[in-house]
Amino acid sequence: MEKSYKEYLSNITTFVFDVDGVLTDGTVMITTDGELLRKMNIKDGYALKVAISKGYNVCIITGGTNEGVKKRLQGLGITDIYLGAHHKIDALDEYLDIYGIDAKAVLYMGDDIPDIPPMQIVGMATCPQNATPEVKTNCHYISPINGGAGCVRDVIEQVLKVRGDWMNHFSAAND
Repeated sequence: MEKSYKEYLSNITTFVFDVDGVLTDGTVMITTDGELLRKMNIKDGYALKVAISKGYNVCIITGGTNEGVKKRLQGLGITDIYLGAHHKIDALDEYLDIYGIDAKAVLYMGDDIPDIPPMQIVGMATCPQNATPEVKTNCHYISPINGGAGCVRDVIEQVLKVRGDWMNHFSAAND
């Protein structure tokens, strides 16, 4: 019998997220200067800060190269940000090697085909509700929430609740 996704939650110490389609809704607004604008959900930001404050590892691996996105993530306390990562498995392997993290302790959330190789090696592969069908077939858990609408908060909160780290976090400050 297939394991319930909830059985994976207690082993997670590290979160790895894609940006476009996960932390954002996957749309970009283009200014007349050609700048690409994205929006991120404040609830996701809060959950990321709580996870970091509780000692969880958080890494971002994205094919995008937007410096504004990087600044937002750094403002949340995330220091491991891989921009322009078109072969996400290489970035994930490097990150795991640098910190000596076992892939089985990693929750990875992605939404599109470049996310599949990392999903195949981690302990818990997850995606937003509106991920591509190919990604969904590679996941232990599909959030009922779409990308950019709180799916990151959903998975972080579930892990922290199982590990007893969620409701004793009020020192995490503002998002």
